[in-house]
Amino acid sequence: MYRIYFNMATRERRAAIVEEDKVVELLIERSVEKRIVGNVYKGRVVNVLPGMQAAFIDIGRDKNAFLYRDDLLSFQKLSLKDEEKKKKNISELVKKGEELLVQVTKEGFGTKGPRLSGVVSFPGKFVVYMPTGNYIGVSRKIRSEDERERLRMMGEELIENEEGLIIRTVCEGATRQEIEEDIRILRGFWDETWKEKKDEKPPALIHQDTGLIERIIRDFSLDLVTEIYIDNFRDYKRLVDLLGPERKDKLHFYQGKENIFSAYAIDKELEKSLKRQVWLRNGAYLMIDQTEALTVIDVNTGKFIGKNDLQDTIKKTNIEAAKEIARQLRLRDISGIIIIDFIDMKDEKDQLHVLSYFKGALEKDRTKTNVLGLTGLGLVEMTRKKIRQNLQDSLSKICPTCKGKGSVLSNEAQAFHVERLLWEYRGMDHEALVLELPPHIAEVLRGKKDEHLKRLEEALHFKILLFENREMTEQQYEIPFMGSLQEAKNKLERLTKEH
Repeated sequence: MYRIYFNMATRERRAAIVEEDKVVELLIERSVEKRIVGNVYKGRVVNVLPGMQAAFIDIGRDKNAFLYRDDLLSFQKLSLKDEEKKKKNISELVKKGEELLVQVTKEGFGTKGPRLSGVVSFPGKFVVYMPTGNYIGVSRKIRSEDERERLRMMGEELIENEEGLIIRTVCEGATRQEIEEDIRILRGFWDETWKEKKDEKPPALIHQDTGLIERIIRDFSLDLVTEIYIDNFRDYKRLVDLLGPERKDKLHFYQGKENIFSAYAIDKELEKSLKRQVWLRNGAYLMIDQTEALTVIDVNTGKFIGKNDLQDTIKKTNIEAAKEIARQLRLRDISGIIIIDFIDMKDEKDQLHVLSYFKGALEKDRTKTNVLGLTGLGLVEMTRKKIRQNLQDSLSKICPTCKGKGSVLSNEAQAFHVERLLWEYRGMDHEALVLELPPHIAEVLRGKKDEHLKRLEEALHFKILLFENREMTEQQYEIPFMGSLQEAKNKLERLTKEH
């Protein structure tokens, strides 16, 4: 069961999904960065790369988007055996200058452009509707073969022409009328959109994906949502319309002066989500290190010493960690390759138990995950599909001091660097210079009772006046003045007064 909190009062619109009193997902929408996942474009092929089995498509963005052969609609529709389909080169299926209807499936990251699919789809409450998909798929989470067959046959009866459907998990037990109504709404929406935009010349935006509120209401089962809180009256009225009178009791308009995320302690959770170290309830902790393509999560016993034997303590710690790791993956929206170093377990049964528990915890994740199992070193390998920027990239930037390394030079190393810089001025014509630097670096440069600074002045044959600037960051220093000793003293005095 979920609670949803909408913070819509500012330009940065946010939504938090809370499960068992823990924030499990955060969605952010900013006006300055328009989200394009889900958008449908009429694009033009600008380049075909047979060696990569991909094509670059101009969709009217700063960077061309890319489309793999396997995501082409023409490839999907080939009535060939899998072995024969795989032999097809993309150059046989698409040509430079050709117009294609495409949909964005991944945002562009760094130097990469957005990723596209030639199979356009629109998610509804019960089905994912594909105007030209030409196949029926049933959610793997529906385990009953009889139910799967019932839904598949129903889907085949309800689609028209080249339409396709993916029948969602929520369809289990649903009536024909419910599914038919969902298809009717989605079909009508696309027919109207295409009729209005089909004559547009590429590159052209055909469909803009819905806003934050609509996406959440669409993607989450409202039967599992117990309460919804929102702090903007206009959006509150919009939610009333979307939810209908039968669910209005779940909706609450927040009117407090304090920011809604602060009032419900969500901001505190978000602050924790940007830290490397995550404490578990039993005193153990996780260390999470993210890179562009790989994330490593290390489990440590920390303060947890257990009550029985060592192996029991390790097993309990790993189970607690598995639950929290599954939550952190969703909250931080970590994707790509993920390596988890659980605490070593000698008993193979304990290993399999923890792995099974972890897979079960991941079932709540709306993003596709794939746990590959344990490596020979006892590490858990898994992948999580990348759709958008992760939370760390959305809410933080690379540290201007350490340049993303996560560390800076020690005080001694920084002082020696400054000293080497000063040696380059040896034998200069000026009598003195003023050196501006952080206090903790100045302390090392001075030495005990200024002994080192005096020796340096004697060796370099000029006076060094230190201005200790507390506002300076690590590895920051400069020489604001060189000249006569009296002029340098005057400059140091002015700098002291200004600060």
